[in-house]
Amino acid sequence: MNRSETPAPLERGAGPGGPAAALAEPTQRVTARWVTGLVLVNVGINAAFFGPINVFIGQQAISIDAPSKEAILSLVTACGAAVSLAANPLFGALSDRTTSRLGRRAPWVLAGAVLAAAALLAMSVSATVALMVLFWCLVQLGANAAYAAITAAVPDRVPVLQRGGVGGLAAMGQTLGILTGAVFGAVVSGNFMVGYWLCAAALLLSVLPYLFHRNDPVLHKGMLRPFRVKEFFLGFWISPRLHPDFAWAWLTRFLVNVGNQLTIVYLLFFLRDIIGHEDPATGVLVLTGIYAVMVMVTAVLAGPWSDRVGRRKPFVIGSSAIIAMAGLIMAFFPVWPGALAGAAVLGVGFGAYLAVDFALLTQVLPQALDRGKDMGVINVANSLPQVVAPALALLAVTRWGGYSTLFVMAAIIGLLGAVFVVKIKSVA
Repeated sequence: MNRSETPAPLERGAGPGGPAAALAEPTQRVTARWVTGLVLVNVGINAAFFGPINVFIGQQAISIDAPSKEAILSLVTACGAAVSLAANPLFGALSDRTTSRLGRRAPWVLAGAVLAAAALLAMSVSATVALMVLFWCLVQLGANAAYAAITAAVPDRVPVLQRGGVGGLAAMGQTLGILTGAVFGAVVSGNFMVGYWLCAAALLLSVLPYLFHRNDPVLHKGMLRPFRVKEFFLGFWISPRLHPDFAWAWLTRFLVNVGNQLTIVYLLFFLRDIIGHEDPATGVLVLTGIYAVMVMVTAVLAGPWSDRVGRRKPFVIGSSAIIAMAGLIMAFFPVWPGALAGAAVLGVGFGAYLAVDFALLTQVLPQALDRGKDMGVINVANSLPQVVAPALALLAVTRWGGYSTLFVMAAIIGLLGAVFVVKIKSVA
């Protein structure tokens, strides 16, 4: 039995329109219109995340205190990521218990996008580090509410044999969002205030197609367990002993994301201070564009390919090794051609990884009733690296030998992710 199936008592009436439709294991293929809505939400959320992370927070830090720019960037992004650690599983769990007429996930997509957009506008006029930290934490709170909900919608609605393809398209959406943020960074010519406004507008517009075509069945109150505060919070602990495949999948995603974040967290400063690029923001755009193209190509190829062959782990192992190669290229060729090559290799590896690993993760969820919470716990493996990587990057650059050390560290950590994938037993 697939481990994400709902126990028998919850499956009665699980057919189309039945009272347990929100919890049934999906068997009907999702439509192109629904997938388009999913992709666009990922575009907006990632533009709101990575436009600031890659460009605007750094530019704002320079405007406030240029000599301390690295420390400010690390502080702001780490605090925001710390909020996301709690926000993602919390909002996922809350969406699991949501009985709105809009469905379980759609209300949180809408509310999260509105909060994050408002916080981005406030961020644009923040003149102190304290205000930057406060409003970036609110951006993370709102965006993670939306992200937790839209991520949980995939195991809710997409059958297993379609998840590689949908995961590839979702990865393409994430990458388009990162590219959109880089485009905003280049076109505003250092005016980070306008950049934040553009990110807010992109986020709000991106959620509308999904909300209008959400296919989000209503969860009936009778399907829920009685709410008990202690049980609710204890539920965030998923025992590695009882669910070892879930634990190994979480660890591999965490390690690969740490490696990826270490490669990109100081990209603006690497181009400015090491390579000496005359326009670092445009350089970030060029590298992000190359990365984005390669991610989209490999994601849309690898995801459906893994669906056809019915295997996930070989793709995850191979793509993790390719990601590690990108770090080594950046470490030993710290020149503009080396950065171009590193961006291309990173895109090849990360595109295949995002598509296939996402499908693998949805196949090791403990039970359908907790899909949102469990995917939120998985998403901590995306958020925690945003806390860990800036701290490691700051130490590597200022104390442990500089950018070469940083990129070698990224490669080693990413390779560990490939090693631990072999521990997963229930997925081929």
